[in-house]
Amino acid sequence: MNAIQDKEIFDVISHFAIYGDLVSCTPLGNGHINSTYRSTFNQGGVTVRYTHQRINKNVFKKPDQVMSNIAAVTDFLRASYKKDGLEDISRRTLTVVPCKDGKLFYLDTQGNYWRTYLFVENVTTYEILDSTPLAQQLGQTIGEFQNRLASYNGPRLFDTIPRFHDMHLRYQQLDDALARDPVGRKASAQAELDFLLANRQRGMILSDGLASGKLREGITHNDTKLNNILFDQSTGEALCVIDLDTVMPGTVLFDTGDMIRTATNTAAEDEKDVSKVTFNFNVFRALIGGYYSKAGAFLTDYEKSLLPESGRAITQIMAVRMLTDYINGDVYYHTDYLEHNLVRARTQIALMKSMDSQWDLITAFIHDLKV
Repeated sequence: MNAIQDKEIFDVISHFAIYGDLVSCTPLGNGHINSTYRSTFNQGGVTVRYTHQRINKNVFKKPDQVMSNIAAVTDFLRASYKKDGLEDISRRTLTVVPCKDGKLFYLDTQGNYWRTYLFVENVTTYEILDSTPLAQQLGQTIGEFQNRLASYNGPRLFDTIPRFHDMHLRYQQLDDALARDPVGRKASAQAELDFLLANRQRGMILSDGLASGKLREGITHNDTKLNNILFDQSTGEALCVIDLDTVMPGTVLFDTGDMIRTATNTAAEDEKDVSKVTFNFNVFRALIGGYYSKAGAFLTDYEKSLLPESGRAITQIMAVRMLTDYINGDVYYHTDYLEHNLVRARTQIALMKSMDSQWDLITAFIHDLKV
């Protein structure tokens, strides 16, 4: 049995509806966003593990709303899986463990919000998308996630990060940064600014579609990268979509766009040599083919037609955000060197240009998709 050294986490755990004997508690992960621990309990001779996490209030201003959204989504998914007679449901969606007073979080004496999940056993994650079969699985998993949530009929989720993917807001923030130019960097980013300003109107297509009603509002994950999927260690089956902190209302195209952006880039997000940055069409074909096999039945024709634009638009919004942070003096994203955010923005722009060079191929593939 490991000694519990941190009295704070010991006290936190005692407020959650967990019964049995606490055997051990150790830090888990790197803790960049949320401080995380994993505990082990002996419950009548059965070993059960839990994840405890302190929610970062600097990122999530209203942690209670974050937890309300997560509970609404996981409860709905659990009921959906049960209705379909699926097994192993506790490994297919996160299980929120409430406090003994029924709340979804514990507020400690320092004003920190804590939450607890049942730990998902015998799973693995992947950091690198290195094959088209893995791309297909990623697409299928996000498609399945969206397909089930398309019939969600509960209360509207909270906008935990208001206007997160609003291109109008992001360009206004860029405009404000350029007007102030607080650290004198505008001149060093002129080529990137020229490109983003020339593409300003095209990038508005998702935001304008939502505002006009041409795009439906649904539930979006907003961080659909590969390492937010849990895979069964033995079978390799994709089981569970995790990191639900940013689930909130939006168009499902926010999620397809982020999936395309993160999966199809042949280089790292901060690759200095932009000649290495290309849009991998083969990965795109596997990714969206897998996605459409699960999601195609609920997509409208207009949503289907904008699948390519979703990837380009979310890539563009990230370029705008990164360049804005560079102009502002690196106040949001962590940087390792002076031009890190500028390099990131250049990489996103290079990916957009590579998409554009293959646009006819991309749109022809989308046109021919069949459920």
